Amino acid sequence: MVQPVVLAVNGQDRAALLPAMANRHGLITGATGTGKTVTLQVLAEAFSAMGTPVFLADVKGDLTGLAQAGQPHPKMLARLAELGLATPDWSAFPVTRWDVFGSAGHALRARIQDMGPLLLSRMLSLNDTQAGVLAVVFKVALDEGRDLVDMQDLRDQLADVARRASDLQVRYGNVSSASVGAIQRALLTMESQGAEKFFGEPALAFGDLMRQAEDGQGRISVLAADRLMGSPRLYAAFLMWLLTVLYERLPEAGDLAQPKLVFFFDEAHLLFNDAPAALLEKVEQIVRLVRSKGVGVWFVTQNPADVPDTVLGQLGNRIQHALRAYTPRDEQAVKVAARSMRPNEGLDIQAAIGDLAVGEALVSLLDEKGRPSPTQRLWILPPRSRIGPADAAHLAALSASSPFADKYDRVIERSDVPAPAVPTQAQEERAAPARSGTPPGRSPSQSSTRSAKSPSTHPTTPGWSDAARETLFGSTGPRGGRRDGLVQTGMKTLVRTGARALIRSLTAMLKGRRR
Repeated sequence: MVQPVVLAVNGQDRAALLPAMANRHGLITGATGTGKTVTLQVLAEAFSAMGTPVFLADVKGDLTGLAQAGQPHPKMLARLAELGLATPDWSAFPVTRWDVFGSAGHALRARIQDMGPLLLSRMLSLNDTQAGVLAVVFKVALDEGRDLVDMQDLRDQLADVARRASDLQVRYGNVSSASVGAIQRALLTMESQGAEKFFGEPALAFGDLMRQAEDGQGRISVLAADRLMGSPRLYAAFLMWLLTVLYERLPEAGDLAQPKLVFFFDEAHLLFNDAPAALLEKVEQIVRLVRSKGVGVWFVTQNPADVPDTVLGQLGNRIQHALRAYTPRDEQAVKVAARSMRPNEGLDIQAAIGDLAVGEALVSLLDEKGRPSPTQRLWILPPRSRIGPADAAHLAALSASSPFADKYDRVIERSDVPAPAVPTQAQEERAAPARSGTPPGRSPSQSSTRSAKSPSTHPTTPGWSDAARETLFGSTGPRGGRRDGLVQTGMKTLVRTGARALIRSLTAMLKGRRR
């Protein structure tokens, strides 16, 4: 059985995390600069040491220090002496670096079809109508067996659906050209932010996030997110996609002695800000059910109020760092944070939240029966690895020795894979006779009972110029509109004249009978 991990102490008081309760999820909150990142680092070390792989986003670039052993610092040594704690056993941990843009780690890619229309709509900031059109585009691609791998595939599919909108309307609903145009513009905006590098192949194999090192420690996958944070919705949708796929692909595991994987969602408020109801429901469902797959999810944000109540209620382990109340709004945030912690006699939680020092926290962890322990005011233990980013030379050596370099550092170009089966206009025209039952090599006009001199039949006599043909027999515009020629105009005039004469004759005949 894996032993509990002591995370924080204060004299004889201490808080220990039970590995069997780590997949009941957790929450780390506190103002900027109060120690949330170091707490995340200590937790990641604890999970790795027990053999559990970890995935976390490095928003500020500080967590690469996990790959390098820590060193004593005068301030840290003084703090340890004050608390009566021994010096940590400095050590490094097995780290794999990932980067959506492929510059600060292995390229982390996904296929468009794996992202799905809901998260992609969130990523593109689409309204409800546009999101509905995108869902139709995905459904048509699925029904017709077309792969959507990268952004060019999606553009081609959008154009194809727009061209066939009238034919697809009966089965899939209306697809307006305005909505398709809005989606195309949103794709251009996202591409200008570098997101086209995220979509493609080779796509991430999720088993690579759940590996152990040769010494049995869990690998810590660090996502370089400092640049990704420039596109907050892309960042939030990307992490949510990772969590969704883990939930969908992992088998049921039940209650385990320790998690299979622990997932840290830093800057979690970005996931919930202005999120549509459908996405919030999806987040709540995944957080509630993913623990049965052996995955623990820890949200990291400034205030518990950043997380919806339906999700907050699923987060059993709580670590609250300081919040400063400079305004009435800040005071209200402190009250909300205090109410989210389990009370403890003799501890004024609301007053303590504003009085906590850097590295100090209010801690409430689940016991062996899944009950939150009374809140304690404790000091977070220092990490064993380096605080702050690792040296550039060490990171370069880490990348060179990575077991995933050959797998993910080469992009599979579009020319290396078969093109998506999107029919061209020429292919559609060749397929039209087969759909209408017309024998190959014969046009529909030749197969009809109409005369060869019908107004809809264009001459094929050699020597006719295009201008003369269009003047006599009309032409078709770029949007499918029809302009009549002299022949069509004359025929319509004769028909109208004959119809009027026939009506006059019938009217006179009827009047004569009445008399």
